[in-house]
Amino acid sequence: MLFAVLLLAPDLSAIGYVAGHRLGAISYNLAHTYTAPAILGGIGLSASNDILVGVALIWAAHIGMDRTIGYGLKYPGGFTDTHLSRV
Repeated sequence: MLFAVLLLAPDLSAIGYVAGHRLGAISYNLAHTYTAPAILGGIGLSASNDILVGVALIWAAHIGMDRTIGYGLKYPGGFTDTHLSRV
C-alpha cells in the first residue's frame, strides 16, 4: 500500500496548475526530473538510510513510467505540451 502511495505521490505536483499554466509546469517539472531523487538517494546512501534510498528509487521509477507512456516535462503553454510529445 505504501509503495502505491509513494509511486503516485509525484503527481500531486500537478496541483500547481490551479495557480496557472506557468506555475503548474514549474511544480510538475520539479517533481518529475531525476535530479531530486538522485540527490535524495545519494543522501540516503551516504547516511546508510534504507528508507531514503527506497523513496528515491520509487520516485525515479515513477518518472521512468511517466516517460514510458509519453508524459514528459511540461511547457508553460499547457499540461498537454511536453518535451516528448503532445499528450
